[in-house]
Amino acid sequence: MIDLLSTFQIEIPKGIYLKDPESSALGKRIIESSIVLIKEQGFEDFNFKKLGEVIQSNESSIYRYFESKHKLLVYLTSWYWSWIECQLIIETYSNNDAEDKLKKAIYVVSRTAELDHKYGHIDEVFLNQIIIHENSKSYLTKNVDLDNKEGAFMPYKRVIHRLAEIISEYNSKYPNALSLASTIVEGALHQHFIKNHFKSITNCNETHSPSEFYIDLTLKTLVNEK
Repeated sequence: MIDLLSTFQIEIPKGIYLKDPESSALGKRIIESSIVLIKEQGFEDFNFKKLGEVIQSNESSIYRYFESKHKLLVYLTSWYWSWIECQLIIETYSNNDAEDKLKKAIYVVSRTAELDHKYGHIDEVFLNQIIIHENSKSYLTKNVDLDNKEGAFMPYKRVIHRLAEIISEYNSKYPNALSLASTIVEGALHQHFIKNHFKSITNCNETHSPSEFYIDLTLKTLVNEK
């Protein structure tokens, strides 16, 4: 499994950035510090001037990597979903039990993130919180169709398609695998959000996770369709 993991790379669509931030120490500092700032201040209050002050570099140097803070957010969300895709492949590839594989897949896409020490400049726990709060802001824009055409959301969509394939392996007769997969992924983010901020409208809490809810919901839905 370790050998398999080493063959997977985080792949970000090239149109998102002007210069690959992974290609330089400055670029990695931009990513590392932007995650911390967005987590602490929120995307609305985040800007390149504040980021430049933290990394002790001119604001103009950040624009050599990203043309806007929106493109930086799209980069971060793409990195996250590519990372999730890698975990999804690794944790399900050798599982021949369709039900157990489905449970594991739902857990991977809906669990609370833990630090992955393979990527020292990225705090996956902070990034997970950004995804919960800010993921929809990467695509709820007037330019969503253009961004989509340029491949900006490919990692996110690959996760949906991989989960849908696993759903179909469990129940090949179920006709709405893609819709169910996207509902699980987006719904899990929503449940994580409301269990922290609107606790009175969810049954998810510290002892009953969104993962448990969506595993239960999915299995009951698919069993009823067999």
